[in-house]
Amino acid sequence: MDVSYDDIDHSSESENESTAPRLTGAKRRLSAEDLKQYTTTDGEVVARKRTTVERESSKRRAAATEVVSHMPAIELPAVEAYIPQTLSGAIFCGHLVTDLDSIAGAIGAAELYGGIPARASEVNSETAFALKHWGVEKPRPIEELLVENPTAGVCLVDHQQTSQLNPAIDVTRIVGVIDHHALQNATIVTDMPIYIDIRPWGSMSTIITHNFVTLNRRPTKKTAGMMLCAILSDTLNLQGPTTTEWDRLMVAILVQLAGVEDVQMLASQQFKAKSHELAGLSASMLINGDQKVFTFKTDHFQGSVGFAVVETTDDEVILHKTPELLVALAEDKEAKGLQALFLGVVNIVALRTNLLVCGPAERSLAEASFPNGKFIPNEDGEPCVMDLGSLVSRKKDFIPAVTGAVKRGWTLPK
Repeated sequence: MDVSYDDIDHSSESENESTAPRLTGAKRRLSAEDLKQYTTTDGEVVARKRTTVERESSKRRAAATEVVSHMPAIELPAVEAYIPQTLSGAIFCGHLVTDLDSIAGAIGAAELYGGIPARASEVNSETAFALKHWGVEKPRPIEELLVENPTAGVCLVDHQQTSQLNPAIDVTRIVGVIDHHALQNATIVTDMPIYIDIRPWGSMSTIITHNFVTLNRRPTKKTAGMMLCAILSDTLNLQGPTTTEWDRLMVAILVQLAGVEDVQMLASQQFKAKSHELAGLSASMLINGDQKVFTFKTDHFQGSVGFAVVETTDDEVILHKTPELLVALAEDKEAKGLQALFLGVVNIVALRTNLLVCGPAERSLAEASFPNGKFIPNEDGEPCVMDLGSLVSRKKDFIPAVTGAVKRGWTLPK
């Protein structure tokens, strides 16, 4: 499925109405601020309703311009702000099952603090698009950099769970964490104090961008572009439930720093790149492409729950493979010794999710976690898919719900 220019407008209510009114003869009158005008190849002037990311960036253009105008084009000789010296020369590395935010965050942090960006695993198609679009070299594998820099510390970006940590990283080498996820049972434990910067924002790259601003440093155009793409990805084009005012403001700033004239087109292109790769992936690759494991320990349940996510503009292509995906989930669950394993198929255009459940444990935990979810029976009448409605975020919607169910006393069915 090809994505049209306007497909990635995740707006709700009235915004789902016609998004391309003509300037002439339009039945619905829109103010100039609501319209984005274009001139076609035939010289005809047309307009469409602005998308959310365009409106939010436009609202903050004055504030962003003010911030950018005070950011020096060259590094100042002295900065009256705290800059952790332990991060100077450190290797910045994201989590396993690498995504765009973990790569862009590592690149941004390395540029800001004077370190080396690394990748914990191979990049996905969306990240590859951003790297190519901005002309940025792909970070090298963390395993190589650790050997070549035996005395360098490691700063984790976009994660702090041991289950998401590349096994080549010795915890004793960790000197910092920059993240935007919740602290849970598998959070790293260090012998010495380290630098910690964890904020409840929509993207780790938002944090790095904010640090550039507060330290009065200007990122390069390429780095600004990478961080912009990362925020758009993690916040689902500023439409996801994790989006904060800080994400919106940093996007407005990065749009100017990266010289992006059409941020909606950029978002459309990167989401299209993400979805095109999925159609050709095997069931095993789909469930392992973005899978995270969470460990729990209560009086009623001790074990690990895996939660994989596939974000796409065309969820029907993925859901068509449900029988294969259920088999792959069951096999992967057994191979990894997990007590439960889910796959959430998220439609990033409609902002809806279908949850695949591969067995009795998953079915029981899904019912306890998502009481408003509705099972969709398969051809045999078995409830293998649950419609989660407008829940779309693993960080804010899925894992908190699962954690809540476990804490309330959920236990494995006999």
